[in-house]
Amino acid sequence: MKLNELRDNPGAAKKQKRVARGPGSGKGKMAGRGIKGQKSRSGVALNGYEGGQMPLYRRLPKRGFTKPNAKKFNVVNLGQIETFIEAGKLDAKAEITEDALVAAGVVRRKLDGVRVLAKGDIKSKVTLNVTGASKSAIEAVEKAGGSITVAQAAE
Repeated sequence: MKLNELRDNPGAAKKQKRVARGPGSGKGKMAGRGIKGQKSRSGVALNGYEGGQMPLYRRLPKRGFTKPNAKKFNVVNLGQIETFIEAGKLDAKAEITEDALVAAGVVRRKLDGVRVLAKGDIKSKVTLNVTGASKSAIEAVEKAGGSITVAQAAE
């Protein structure tokens, strides 16, 4: 094989369609937008527009409710904590608090607290002090010989 025999796989490199670049391009003059009308102009957003008919999203009644003071927890999985302990960014012998998790970079910020979930597995014997934890996460930590203190925030 020589340099002049090198070829890309067929269909690997697709040529870009250049619109409005003359009749030879196959997409010249109107650039595939047709003649006149709203859709031929620039800056058109027709999502949900039904030609003046009352749109579906306005015909249907509003449903549901968003609690304005809902607590937002930052979620940490046990697998993440174990990874950070193995990397030496968290000390398994000391108590792991929410501030320690932020300092190590496991979570960016605490929000209304940190909640531990059981995804992944933990082998280290750790003492966790967090706002919330799932039942399976508590079981997994206790099975590994550690403990979780859950300071559930008053709701």
